[in-house]
Amino acid sequence: MTTQTETSLAGKGRHLAALALGLLLIKALWFSASAVVPQLAVAWHLDGHQRAWLTMSVQLGFVAGALFSALLNLADRYDLTRLLVVSALVATAANTAIPLMQLRYEAALVMRFFTGVGIAGVYPPGMKLVATWCREDRGFGIGLLVAALTFGSAMPHLLNALPRTGGMPPWPWVLLGASLMAMVGAAVVALLFKPGPYLAGKAPFDWQHAWEGLRQRATRLANFGYLGHMWELYAMWAWVPIFLIHTYTEAGWPAAVARLAGFGTIAGGALGALLAGLYADRLGRTLVTSISLAVSGLCCLLAGLLLDHPLLLTLLCLIWGVAVVADSAQFSAAVSELADPRYVGTALTVQTSLGFLLSMITIWLIPLLLAHLGWRYVFLVLAPGPAFGIWSMLRLRRLPDARKLAGGRR
Repeated sequence: MTTQTETSLAGKGRHLAALALGLLLIKALWFSASAVVPQLAVAWHLDGHQRAWLTMSVQLGFVAGALFSALLNLADRYDLTRLLVVSALVATAANTAIPLMQLRYEAALVMRFFTGVGIAGVYPPGMKLVATWCREDRGFGIGLLVAALTFGSAMPHLLNALPRTGGMPPWPWVLLGASLMAMVGAAVVALLFKPGPYLAGKAPFDWQHAWEGLRQRATRLANFGYLGHMWELYAMWAWVPIFLIHTYTEAGWPAAVARLAGFGTIAGGALGALLAGLYADRLGRTLVTSISLAVSGLCCLLAGLLLDHPLLLTLLCLIWGVAVVADSAQFSAAVSELADPRYVGTALTVQTSLGFLLSMITIWLIPLLLAHLGWRYVFLVLAPGPAFGIWSMLRLRRLPDARKLAGGRR
């Protein structure tokens, strides 16, 4: 006999595909300005710190939006699909204003801040929406979402690397292209996606639940693992494509190929997120996240040694790209399994806001230390993040609450 839940799950694949596609297109907004840093540095006469703020302003906006959402429990009190679509349109409008209004650097940073605020209403609610369709396979479901977000983050680098004559494309067209993708993505979610049968009822407002994930030891360790991961991730995404352009240029190799390598480095994380999701549901979250952190941490240590070998560096960066984001979804899946089911959306929002706040430090540190350490040693500063993440996940693995993870597989 077919149960009501089984009947409700009949459209699972279709709805998850629509959500993943929509978020892939929306996430193109994130690095739309970072991808055109070489053009903007010339047009606006930017130094290293100013270039870093093109990414950091989005991170700061995301943190502000996520904390606002967490304190008001927005992801647990309101219609998630509507919240996601409206937030995506806010982010799109802010990003589009930069080229259409021909804004200069300072005003562009404000618009990039509001782009991040909008994305804060897309990413955490998207993870909770996946959880409405997935239970035993939640790691793979959130992994699918993170894979889509990762590939979407790489799309501006692909737009900036498309074949052309006369050098790099005008930067406004890359931002407008990302905005167009985001509008299509919002439409896909609005028209084709519906929440699944595991959607929890709306929770009452309680601002204290914003910090519940830090008070409980198991969720605190899962969040610590995520923080170690985020210490590395966005600094790697922001600066490794620039590192590749530098290395290729010094070796006399085409910069256009370096931009494609930068796209491949970020986009490869989609494969890592899918594989990690698949195996974490079977082997355990703490095991898979620890392996992923170990591989990416090793890449932090080795990248600078290949400064004079563009081909080997490219191969290493492709491996690094797969590993650096493979564990991301599993930290979120772990929090969704350990937290109060009524406030999963709030717990995920707090997790991501803290992670993105921390990531601003390393995005800022890389250009600061670059002047003193050079490209050969600067990525060593990222290695403590994976090390701390491994320590946290191994500690979590020993707790009784770890049996809640991945159906008891830890």
